[in-house]
Amino acid sequence: MMERRAFIAGVALGLVAAPITAGAQPRGKTWRVGFLAGGARPPDGFPPLPLRQALQELGYVEPQNVVYLGRWADAKQDRLPGLAAELVGLKVDVIVTAGGPASAAAKQATSSIPIVLAQVGDAVGIGLVESLARPGGNVTGITDQTVELSAKRLELLTEAVPKAARIAVLWNADDRGMTLRYREVEKAAQTLRVTVQPLGVREPNDFDAAFSAMTAHRPDALFLVTDALTLLNRKRVIDFAAAHRIPAMYEFSVLVQDGGLMSYGASQEENYRRAASYVDRIFKGATPSALPVERPTRYYLTINLKTAKALGLTFPPSLLLRADQVIE
Repeated sequence: MMERRAFIAGVALGLVAAPITAGAQPRGKTWRVGFLAGGARPPDGFPPLPLRQALQELGYVEPQNVVYLGRWADAKQDRLPGLAAELVGLKVDVIVTAGGPASAAAKQATSSIPIVLAQVGDAVGIGLVESLARPGGNVTGITDQTVELSAKRLELLTEAVPKAARIAVLWNADDRGMTLRYREVEKAAQTLRVTVQPLGVREPNDFDAAFSAMTAHRPDALFLVTDALTLLNRKRVIDFAAAHRIPAMYEFSVLVQDGGLMSYGASQEENYRRAASYVDRIFKGATPSALPVERPTRYYLTINLKTAKALGLTFPPSLLLRADQVIE
């Protein structure tokens, strides 16, 4: 695996507003950090390690002065309101969220407990915050400009597969944020003069129907929009793409490390570490409404040459030179 230092342009919004303090924190307090996600519960039952490591570096050591209370919906969105209510009932001091539906459920469950977005796309578009500079209410954190990124990802996919005329798009049609991304792919497809094959899914059983549609009308490439549902079923998608020799674009490098062809997106680890800084400032007295929402400052292009070889695909040298990570 080779690391490349080529920087991909990203859009950043700095944290410029000074936090509003609420006085000194009580000595000996043990902070309760809630975590809510729509995806699968990890084997250790803890929130993501980068979040916990960053908080430890900031002085929050479990169990001395912090405890973690995590809840995961296993891609079943209807469970999120109840899980959010559980965290509120446990009197957590902050809720860190991953995913738009999880964030919306947390916001619905409480207007007083601070909510820090860690892995959420287009927070303004889906109504989580009023604006990036002035989020309002009790929600702040990190958000991706995933709608705009969808167009860039499609552009990179067509650059990798220049003869692609028909591109299948697989997304969770029950998730408003994912549908916004799909709509942006549709718009970008018109500019790039390619045809989109829409394949919306709502539950695990729908993937078989999507695969059957691609078998009946084979696309030249595939674009997977990543949320809790599609991430939970990523192996099925990656295996199908490999078996049918379909080049595919993913949103995060973890899917490329799992055998996917290519991805373009922010570092999830970096997002969690930046979310930890929000938690720290809130614990020190800042209010969420005084902390502007940040966007990732960098996006990474990851390419799997082993997968490309299996597909019989040769990446243009210009694309390889722009890659931040090449898996061989």
